[in-house]
Amino acid sequence: MKALAAALMLAVATACGGRQVEVRSGPQPAAEVAVQMTNNLSQAVNVYVVSAGSDVFLRQVPANSTETLAVQGIATGASVSLKARTVDGTRTYTKDNVVLTGTYNWQVP
Repeated sequence: MKALAAALMLAVATACGGRQVEVRSGPQPAAEVAVQMTNNLSQAVNVYVVSAGSDVFLRQVPANSTETLAVQGIATGASVSLKARTVDGTRTYTKDNVVLTGTYNWQVP
């Protein structure tokens, strides 16, 4: 009986003993790119990044305000176009050949 108890205690101690843990840093986060949008219009605008012919919606920026819009899914250093369309759809503003590095400042009009 003592042998069985000793074997059981050894098994529990082995199973519950400390585990070796390896700690590594994960992949470095992608450098953040953003557009600081200043909307000087009297109505809100929807802001897009145009990459490879596709519009990527960033956010709606209210009238007479400035917001920093994070750009997700587009690599740092990519050349894109920016587009802002008024919420009523009557006016569209574009800025071509924008290289995304850090924060790009843009204002309309």
